Amino acid sequence: WAGGYGVATPGGAPVHATTLFQAASISKAVAAVGVLALVEHGDLDLDEPVNRRLRTWRLPDSPHTADRPVTLRHLLSHTAGTPVPGIPGYPQGSPMPALADVLRGSGGANTPAVESFAPPGTVTQYSGGGTSIVQQLLIDVSGRDFPALIADLVLRPFGMVDSAYDQPIAADRRGRAAWGHDTSGAPVPGGHHVYPELQAAGLWTTAVDLARWVIGVQAILREA
Repeated sequence: WAGGYGVATPGGAPVHATTLFQAASISKAVAAVGVLALVEHGDLDLDEPVNRRLRTWRLPDSPHTADRPVTLRHLLSHTAGTPVPGIPGYPQGSPMPALADVLRGSGGANTPAVESFAPPGTVTQYSGGGTSIVQQLLIDVSGRDFPALIADLVLRPFGMVDSAYDQPIAADRRGRAAWGHDTSGAPVPGGHHVYPELQAAGLWTTAVDLARWVIGVQAILREA
């Protein structure tokens, strides 16, 4: 059973079981299943230094990483010593930087450069910046578009038929999308922000699809 409550837009259509919501940081966990699938397939190694496989951008050298390089395991567990815990997104209609520019903190990015601030494995720091490194790693290793890659690895196998890492949201799906609101309850201009940081915050999904994902993960754990 699934239902919806409230309205999806100010004074507008009611929320229903297939209303699309921005998943925010739940995007990280959903995409991480795809990362682990690539590890299982032998395309990635959790304990290999990520700079060995990154091509478009590389984590800058640092005294913090001279003796202990950052690995995929560090990044997925938020123990890499990387910054940018929060990601504000970009208003509708404004220029959206490329992922490499986000990682560099340049080209119109509204977050600072992703650089090491502590030796990997010594601190726990929630890091959207570190998660964006994982996104770039997947693109560089697979040579594929990130939304299509995660759709093949996670969304389709889990039956998440209404979900996509589409930023900005596709025109034919926009009418089903719930608007965001700020802390005072005012609607976000344009309905929502746009995120080039797809793995960190780029998933549009429904409550039903998220339930399918949770059930799928539980089934995998039972078989392990």
